[in-house]
Amino acid sequence: MQPTILAIETSCDDTSAAVIQDGKILANIVSSQLVHTAYGGVIPEVASRNHDLNIWHVVETALIQSKTELKQVDAIAVTMGPGLLGALLVGTTFAKTLSWANNKPLIGINHLEAHISAHFIENKSPQFPMLCLLVSGGHTQLVLVHSFTEMQILGQTIDDAAGEAYDKCAKLLGLPYPGGPVLDKLAQHANPLEYSFPLPKVEGLNFSFSGLKTSFLYFLQKKQIENPAFLEEEKENLCASIQHTINLYLTKQLQKAIDLHKPASIAIAGGVSANSDLRRKLKELAEKNNIPCYIPKFEYCTDNAAMIAMSAHFKFLDKKFESLDTVPYTRS
Repeated sequence: MQPTILAIETSCDDTSAAVIQDGKILANIVSSQLVHTAYGGVIPEVASRNHDLNIWHVVETALIQSKTELKQVDAIAVTMGPGLLGALLVGTTFAKTLSWANNKPLIGINHLEAHISAHFIENKSPQFPMLCLLVSGGHTQLVLVHSFTEMQILGQTIDDAAGEAYDKCAKLLGLPYPGGPVLDKLAQHANPLEYSFPLPKVEGLNFSFSGLKTSFLYFLQKKQIENPAFLEEEKENLCASIQHTINLYLTKQLQKAIDLHKPASIAIAGGVSANSDLRRKLKELAEKNNIPCYIPKFEYCTDNAAMIAMSAHFKFLDKKFESLDTVPYTRS
């Protein structure tokens, strides 16, 4: 059976709904909460309230755009975690209600696995095992993907995530939230080797970004004492240099994993996979190792329900459904 699935995503500050039929995305609606820009970060309570306001309209729009009625849907899928508890509760409660009221099975989705499943939206024949660097605002992981549903975590951050490091370094430079995309844009025509910062040292395939952020902070403080105008004069070079350092560290760890596990292909996923320098470095790494690389479309990098729907498609085929008693979780 090739199912029709309605998928819902509310793990952070984007309210999203998608419809997938026969493994093809028919609609993917995302409503972003711009209100958080004023706070310089996501406020969990504000995110929850806005999900509550937006969710029905977003779901209804996805159904209309896909020309699908609820009675035609074979299952309801929803992000169970990880994420912000209040935000997850809005999505899971809504999905459970739809499931119960329409007598449709419920499919619970791990948000991080769904980011990896975004690769399968258009690539139906990836080369496994696929080694994926998953980088987002809340997580950084190296995942060995054995199949559409079997994934093994090889390493992960022991403190902060790469996306968080980007946003906090951008904030130190006086850039607006979310700072990662702004930093990437400013770095486009600057010198990434103008300033050097120490690469974190962690055993194995894990990551650490707290020390790098602290090093960047102390560097800026020292330079601004010497020259109060330093930050404004060198902002673009600083953006390029810290971006190069973060991405060099990510790809060095990825190379270590390639050497150890000999994957058939490599990939990136998560919000930071939209970073232009990281995408370029991945292609260079793939060419160096003579293996294919997979890079998701920009629309599937950040949080969206299409990736939830794709993950749910494979779970439906395996008949992996959830009880209505299932509760969301905040950690992976």
